[in-house]
Amino acid sequence: MTEDITDIWAFLSTSPLLWLTMTLLVFQFSIWLNRRLGGSPVLHPVLLSMGLLIGILLLTGTDYDTYFDGAQFIHFMLGPATVALAIPLYENRAQIAALLVPLLVAGVAGAATAAITAVLIAAALGAEITTLMSLAPKSVTSPIAMGVSEKLGGLPSLTAALVLLTGAIGCMTAPAVIRLLRIRDDRVKGFAMGITAHGFGTAQAFGISATAGAFAGLGLTMAGIITAFLLPLVVNWLPGL
Repeated sequence: MTEDITDIWAFLSTSPLLWLTMTLLVFQFSIWLNRRLGGSPVLHPVLLSMGLLIGILLLTGTDYDTYFDGAQFIHFMLGPATVALAIPLYENRAQIAALLVPLLVAGVAGAATAAITAVLIAAALGAEITTLMSLAPKSVTSPIAMGVSEKLGGLPSLTAALVLLTGAIGCMTAPAVIRLLRIRDDRVKGFAMGITAHGFGTAQAFGISATAGAFAGLGLTMAGIITAFLLPLVVNWLPGL
């Protein structure tokens, strides 16, 4: 009986469908658990999912490449999901056009601050150049961040993990920061969350209002474009990199 179970697991563990299904089930369970615990941002569903999936992979002795053979289908959908944010942006085009200049200034300042502070702190702590290049694009959505990381000489897999952590931490801290700064404008809330917490922040912003979600999508998009175009130029300009 034990040998039969072992043989079945050996067959299933190499199937991409297993890990795709496992990822979806774990995430649904994490959403349910988060709601049962009062929706605490500290126990964000993505953070819970990451911990559970890491535990499952360790217990089953499954390597990351085998897991990603299934998870890559979800990863592929990040691109279309990001493009779909154009719909709420179009619906709010009048408000965006009226605030174009301050949005551009805030977008450049936010993207630059996110990259520079992370790299400087990591460098001060003695991180290697590969780690620094993996860390630099951590505040933009995964498809863009992984591409930029690879171009800079970083590790895309490490960048993907850092992107998830950045988004989760941004969602955890955003409500407290918004209350502390007494921000009332949904446009400001959404844009700030999109710039700092990319897709995570955008999803959370839609829970505030459609306007907040639209401006979060704009912040996410601007941060991605600015980072993708300017970060490689800045890194190539710096001596010794």
